[in-house]
Amino acid sequence: MFAKTIINSPWYFVLLSITMALALAWWLYVKVKKKGEVPAWAIYTMIALRFLSVFLISLFLLSVFFKQVKNETENPLILFAFDNSSSLVALRDSAFVKGKLQNDLTALKDKLKSKYGIRALLFGNKTLASEAGPDFSEKQTDLENLIKEVDNNYANQNIGALIIVSDGIYNKGGNPVIASEKLPYPIYTIALGDTNEVKDVAIQKINFNQVAYLGNNFPVEVLLNAKKYKGKQVNVSLFQDAVQKANQLISITSDNFLSSLNFTLSAQSAGITKYTAKVSILEDEKNKSNNGQSFVVDVINNKEKILLLASAPHPDISAIKEALVNGTNYELETALSANFTGSLKPYSLVIFHGYSTAQQAFLEDCKNNRIPFWIINPGINDNLPGIKINGAGFQFNDSEPVLINSFALFSLSDAFKKFVKDLPAVSCFFGKYTLSNGSNALLNQHIGMVDTENPILVFTEVNELKTALFLGDGLWKWNMRDFAEHKSHKLFEELISKTVQYLAVKSDKSLFRITYPKIINENEQLQLSAEVYNKSYELITEPDVSFMLMNTDKKQFNYTFSKTDKSYKLEVGILPPGEYKFTTQVRVNNELLIKTGMIAVREVVSEKLNTVANHHLLYQLAHRSGAKMYYANETKQLEETLLNNENIKPITYSQSITSALIDLKAFFWLILLLLSIEWFIRKRFLTI
Repeated sequence: MFAKTIINSPWYFVLLSITMALALAWWLYVKVKKKGEVPAWAIYTMIALRFLSVFLISLFLLSVFFKQVKNETENPLILFAFDNSSSLVALRDSAFVKGKLQNDLTALKDKLKSKYGIRALLFGNKTLASEAGPDFSEKQTDLENLIKEVDNNYANQNIGALIIVSDGIYNKGGNPVIASEKLPYPIYTIALGDTNEVKDVAIQKINFNQVAYLGNNFPVEVLLNAKKYKGKQVNVSLFQDAVQKANQLISITSDNFLSSLNFTLSAQSAGITKYTAKVSILEDEKNKSNNGQSFVVDVINNKEKILLLASAPHPDISAIKEALVNGTNYELETALSANFTGSLKPYSLVIFHGYSTAQQAFLEDCKNNRIPFWIINPGINDNLPGIKINGAGFQFNDSEPVLINSFALFSLSDAFKKFVKDLPAVSCFFGKYTLSNGSNALLNQHIGMVDTENPILVFTEVNELKTALFLGDGLWKWNMRDFAEHKSHKLFEELISKTVQYLAVKSDKSLFRITYPKIINENEQLQLSAEVYNKSYELITEPDVSFMLMNTDKKQFNYTFSKTDKSYKLEVGILPPGEYKFTTQVRVNNELLIKTGMIAVREVVSEKLNTVANHHLLYQLAHRSGAKMYYANETKQLEETLLNNENIKPITYSQSITSALIDLKAFFWLILLLLSIEWFIRKRFLTI
């Protein structure tokens, strides 16, 4: 560290300060000197002390600063990322991975500590910083998440190298090679596992609808993969509990065989139903854990009916119909309003497209029967629910959508929120918009360069009747843009389905309400929330809410919800796969309120499906970063490479610190000391 003095005043001000301080000190003691009553050394000492005191005080007026430069050296860090997934111990070298390899890596870290800092990471479904050894309990491997977490958490540190110890198998997330391209340091890989293909028959994947409706048939697709069993036959069966529901016999026609088998099952009972797909085990098969796979279906005993009532044919109708038909929760009917003569009472939601005075009678019917409705692309701008538009009826603006972040009626994915910025403009009425009480806009209009308060999509709830209004012409363009950008209609379908779900869902009027997922994966946290109301439908949190969970072995687990300001929360944690029944209850004014339900925890089988190591991926990760892939028995070579790598070196940072003279406490004490010594000498020899 070194310091530099900076004076923000002309040089002659300093000279003037010296002159004035010297003149003042000399004038003060010149009479004493002439009398000769005080020793000369005392006179000159007091002159010097007074001169220094006055000069130092005058420096406060000259804006004097001290600039200090502090150098800090940061040693490089070596990041060790170990694959904590179960695939590493699935085959015959598991003893080596758990034993000798751990000892070799510990020795490697100890050697590197003499020159570098060491940080240990464990990765699988997520990436965590941990000095503890791996337990190989992760059910999925996400190498892309490892790269992103390292980039986010260590972006501003001196990283010398990232060492990944893995078999190269990933079954979640994107390609880690692409994600690693922005890392500015080398990635060394230690390759584990066996790359040789083994004899195996596996259920690779099961495609199914998570929701089915009572009495309906639903499809199930089973993807079968067989390696090195050409000429053999296998039996693929679907079971509900222990009862076989479907069966197919298939011949394996190649050594790398992949086939899709289609089944049709019937939803015969409401509630969560577990099914298991099994393929017969063949001779010499090493990995038998992937011969069976379970899945669960939530069977619902009612289906929401929706009516799409249009004034005339329009591209929007096809886009909306496609979005709703792809979902399984709704039964959609479409009709032209001029031809529709039925009753609206059976429907949970009516969608009016191209609303005009000809549809006004249907709209009044919805209001009278408390049927939620959604108006899309209205042909008139008066008598619209929740909004008043003052303007000419046939003047329009091309308006791009802007998302309202404060919207809270339902949630949308981050992908959709990002997609809103790319949506094309729709044609909206020109005029002054005024929203009524109870209205909430999801999308506003962006016209030219201005974000306006005029809505495109707005929701209103008055007297417990939910309505929505889409004021633009060109909704179908959003569907086309979604496909052009993402090769699918998922984001457009998300907007339509979330809107319909909010409007069509029946309000829960009970005093005790609980929200929970019916189906989760075994590596996900089970979280629940609850709300309790008094007779006036005011939220209360005074009483305790108890929760009892019971597994298939009749073992019970008891919990109590945590209280927040207006609701209750419960984090049960991670549960083993299986079906769980629960009972939750609360007592309000001596009345016991009880809710029951079932939660299915699905087994995650990703790590069982493929146990053949992907060393090519590990080679790519290392090669693209200018590093090298090593095998498990080459940790000594990796040690030599890292210790002799001249590109991994400390970084020295310089920090400049500027301090004003008046802020230095030591300077104050120095002036006080000079004046005190002068006062002591004056007191000793004279009194002026």
